[in-house]
Amino acid sequence: MQTTPISSADLCSSVIAVPPLARDSAGVFDAAENARIIRHIEAGDVTTLLYGGNANFYHIALSEYESVLSGLIDGASENTLIVPAAGPSYGMMMDQAEILKDFNFPTVMVLPQEALTTNSGVATGLRHFAEKLGKPIVIYNKFDNYIDPAGVQKLVDDGLVSWIKYATVRPDPLNDAYLSELVDRVDPKLIISGIGEQPAIIHMRDFGLRGYTSGCVCIRPDLSAQMLKACLSEDWQTADDIRRQFGALEDLRNEINPVRVLHEAVELAGIATTGPHLPLLSGVESEERNAIKKAAVELLQLTA
Repeated sequence: MQTTPISSADLCSSVIAVPPLARDSAGVFDAAENARIIRHIEAGDVTTLLYGGNANFYHIALSEYESVLSGLIDGASENTLIVPAAGPSYGMMMDQAEILKDFNFPTVMVLPQEALTTNSGVATGLRHFAEKLGKPIVIYNKFDNYIDPAGVQKLVDDGLVSWIKYATVRPDPLNDAYLSELVDRVDPKLIISGIGEQPAIIHMRDFGLRGYTSGCVCIRPDLSAQMLKACLSEDWQTADDIRRQFGALEDLRNEINPVRVLHEAVELAGIATTGPHLPLLSGVESEERNAIKKAAVELLQLTA
């Protein structure tokens, strides 16, 4: 596992995969199946894995946190970058910081907490976590009222931020006043498009972001890697042609639920057995599984 500090070059060297977390029938972390997912992603020239929402780190027990982190490290290749998540509650993230001190992760993402927060309160909480961890962190910006651009800028200026995952969904991603202000305040090379392939081209072309996270990359990492290379080369037509190939599965994720559909898709495509969801989530309806399987298998079998 990569342990050196993350540079802006690292952020655009690989699509940032956001995989599901495989569990056995009893809901226990399954090291072998998670390693299968990691190897599949690595085989497609994707070497950065972020374990956050798709892995349901929102509801992970503190009692299993250390063993899950160890298992992910054991499943990764030497040059793969693993970024775990902490939070979303303040108390949880501060307790997790104590555990994380014993690991060599270059950074950790803080999951966003939507309820019972204020802009300044979030900024203070993120600062406390980064200071306790002793490393710059990843800010996951998913809601407009989570933390304002000025608050993000102050944390960046104080050296407390490794990078920013920007994942606020807009009806029109080109019309985004928040992101426009954010890139005026913070170097766009530190900001990653965080909503998959669909808005990534606009975020990179029109706002200057230099990379993106993806869930569907877990099915076809090679295609997503090709799309990133096309974006970085400003070959926008090729990038869009590739993006469209993810459309069927992404549409199902948008229609049903991004996390639940991806969890099922990885298993239904035959990549690994992901097992049951950790509550407070549940699986998809039985009639939805056929559509998910069709989209996942067709994506897996596409000619590169």
